[in-house]
Amino acid sequence: MIAGVSTACLYPRPLEESLYDLAVNGVSAVEIFVNTHSELKKSFACGIADTLKRFDVNCLSVHPFTCEMEPMMFFSDYERRLDDVLEYYKLYFQFMNTVGAEIFVFHGGKGSPTAPKESFCERYLKLYNLGKEFGVTVALENVARCQSGSSAFIREISKLLGNDFAFVLDTKQAIRAKENPFSFLDAAGSSIAHVHISDSGELGDCLPIGKGRFMFKPFLSRLKTLSPDCGVILELYRSGFRGISDLVSSCNILNNMIDSI
Repeated sequence: MIAGVSTACLYPRPLEESLYDLAVNGVSAVEIFVNTHSELKKSFACGIADTLKRFDVNCLSVHPFTCEMEPMMFFSDYERRLDDVLEYYKLYFQFMNTVGAEIFVFHGGKGSPTAPKESFCERYLKLYNLGKEFGVTVALENVARCQSGSSAFIREISKLLGNDFAFVLDTKQAIRAKENPFSFLDAAGSSIAHVHISDSGELGDCLPIGKGRFMFKPFLSRLKTLSPDCGVILELYRSGFRGISDLVSSCNILNNMIDSI
């Protein structure tokens, strides 16, 4: 396992500046949050790749700015939307090939987590299989406002999809859904490909490491057993920390905890 930081932490700072700030301060692994269409252009992606290479930073994953459109584009009854969005998401996968990322973060659909799962799995598989053509793993993230916010939902689709399923576990989103993050460890098991992590406690559910009461060592120990090669990405909202030093410090703490397991 390896710890890193999401460029989303520094939003709305431009992506290339956020990446540079993290890299120059010694962060060795990142998740890139693509913020707008123009950032998917080949020339922009090559600039990002140059920065990664210059500072020897590993890009573990990419998060799309179109995640809020996914319920409409992937899960409506209008088939042409699905065809169009699959074509559009090739741009993300091409971007990932340029910057060397392997995990693509997918929010999925909204609606009741108790609704029939077969249709969800069918749509997810279309994107998952498309990603495989580019050497990319499409991983569903638990998001409180989406079907994926339920650990029971994740457990069921994990069984239905078998080896054709990957999962991003977000600890703060689990808490926002009034779920225990450990429940998602049990629900997804070895399908966990990636983690978004933060501390949590009386001061909030998205805090720098050490500012809350989250049980990091038991969580990371269990995670290492289930998925020893996954990335653990610090994802904080800009209002939740003071500056870049908080991000670097939290990342260093995470790496030290991972090394001690």
